[in-house]
This record gives sequence, structure tokens and C-alpha cells, in this order.
Amino acid sequence: MIFVTKTFLPDLDEYISVLRKIWDTSQVTNRGPLVLKLEEKLKEYLQVNKILLVSNGTIALQIAIKALELKGEIITTPFSYVATTSSIVWENCKPVFVDIHPECLTIDEEKIEAAITKNTTAILATHVYGNPCNVEAIKNIAESYNLKVIYDAAHCFGVKYKNKSILEYGDVSTLSLHATKLFHTGEGGAIICHSEELFHKIYYHHNFGHNGEEEFWGLGINGKMSELNVALGLSVLPYMTEMINMRRKAVDLYKELLSNNESIRFLKIRDETEWNYSYFPIILSSEDQLLHIREILRKNNIFPRRYFYPSLNKLPYLTYQKMPHAEDISRRILCLPLYHDVQNEVERISDLILKNLSS
Repeated sequence: MIFVTKTFLPDLDEYISVLRKIWDTSQVTNRGPLVLKLEEKLKEYLQVNKILLVSNGTIALQIAIKALELKGEIITTPFSYVATTSSIVWENCKPVFVDIHPECLTIDEEKIEAAITKNTTAILATHVYGNPCNVEAIKNIAESYNLKVIYDAAHCFGVKYKNKSILEYGDVSTLSLHATKLFHTGEGGAIICHSEELFHKIYYHHNFGHNGEEEFWGLGINGKMSELNVALGLSVLPYMTEMINMRRKAVDLYKELLSNNESIRFLKIRDETEWNYSYFPIILSSEDQLLHIREILRKNNIFPRRYFYPSLNKLPYLTYQKMPHAEDISRRILCLPLYHDVQNEVERISDLILKNLSS
């Protein structure tokens, strides 16, 4: 069976060789030597100054909201994974949706100002499929209205914009290091910020608020990553260049085979972006067409994903806010299988799609 993604696993012996270091120290958690090692390697790879590994990407968002002391309304996108919105609600803030750009699929920066009220405290935007938001425009808006900016960069491992890490933008960026991601630690996440004071708060928030064994800086939860997860990340990281190149070849082949069909269009990657080929979505002409293609692929043991669906403004625990572009795109977008060794299946997948588009 071919799924929308497949977890990359290094040679088992390579993972075991890192695990042996845990057995040598008997330290499985509480920021052991492997956590510190991976954080240093990621700072170098991602070209950032401060990074904190945490247990998952959702905790990363929740800690970011808490550390920035956000209240009231947070402007966000309806086109993202549910964790973007649920984190806002979980932290007792109100998500205020702004519709998306119909081609880039990121939050439409031209519609943000109209959504700002006296209760707005922040913008939480998603770099969709690793495609950057208009970070310059968002920065200007945030500075004009004294708002904080969080970027959900779950899909952005290694992405650069204008020769600079996309993680350099905003007050905080968060990563997901889940098994489905380009770089992963099985389960995991990371928080990136640039302020010493804010990083200090984020740090103690993720570790129960501890200041040593018997004192506390303030409120905290348990968001630490284990040494076992980190060992997997240390084993995966050396393969990143190879994996991105393999995914690039698969995407190039998909585009070559599918680009001449009027029923299919692709995500528009923002100019001056060094993309990471994290996902390959296609946008079809109608939802009926999408459902038909998905059924054909499923019958052939190929399992794409409606990612993201539904549009988050339709979540049952929220008051509905109409978002025409996000609702339309979410009904018609389908992520095709994309992972390190999918290239040999791309032609078959594309052929099934093309043969059945007119059915």
C-alpha cells in the first residue's frame, strides 16, 4: 500500500549505535546529553540561534501562546492542521479567521487589518506545506498595531526565504518533528525564538517552571523530549540532503506528468523561496472530481489525503465565520503520496489520475 507519506527510518544499526549512549548514561529524559547535542546540530542546520526541543508540535504552539501572555483574540488562518486553531482555544483565546490567498494558500495579508479589533493580541499564521507567508507584510502590520507574531512552521524544516531561514521571522516559530514530517524524531516538536527573555520563559514553561530542584521561575508543564526520540532524530539528520533531493525528483516528475491537464493546478510557491518539498498537493476542479479520483486511487491501494479538510472555521466548537477561499480550496485539494522513495510509483499514480479525471 502507498500512503500519503512514509516515515524515513535509518539503518537500524545506526539508531542502535546512538541508543547505546543512552544505556551508557542511563539518562532517558530531563534534557540529557543527546537533547543538547541535537539542539546544537539543529541550530547549525537551520541557521538559528535558539531552539528548544519539546515533546510535540502542538505543545510548542501552546507554550508559545502562554509565554507571550496572549489574551483575547488571535488572528489566524482557517487553512492549516487543526492544532493551529485548537491551541488557541486550549489557551483560552479566541481564534479570528482571515481567509487565504487562493494560490499561495497562506493567510491573505491584505485582509488582516480588517480583522483587527481592540481585543486582538497576536497573529498566528501557518507557512502552508512549507510555503512562506508574506512575512514582510505581516511584520509591518504587527508593528503598526503592537501585535505579537507566531508562525506555525510545522512543515518548514530547512525552508529558506530570501536566503534566510524562514524560522527567523516572527516572535516565535514552531516546528513539528512528528514521524510524518520531513525531519522527525518519531514524536516531537521545537520552538524557535530570538529574545533571551522570551526564550527563558519558554524554557521554564516546558519544564514544570523549575529553577533548579527546589525553586521555580513560574508556571510550567512537562513538554520535554526524551533521549529515545532524540536518538532517532540524530540518526535521521545526516540524510536530510539526500531525502530532499529524492523528494524534489518525485515532485518534478509529478509536475511533468500532470501539468498539462486543465483540471489540475498546483500550489504557487512564493518567489525567492528555497522550498523543502514537504508535501505535494494538487487542486482539482471540483469536490466531486476529488472524491472520484480518491476512490480510484484507494481501489489501487494508494491513499492520498485531503490535507487540510475541513476548513478550520467549520470546527464544531467554534462560531462559524465564512471563509470562501479556504472552504473552496479545502474541498478540492488532495495531497498525493510524497516521500523519499516514492519516485518509482509517481508514474502509476499520475496515470491513474489522468485516466479518470473525465470520468
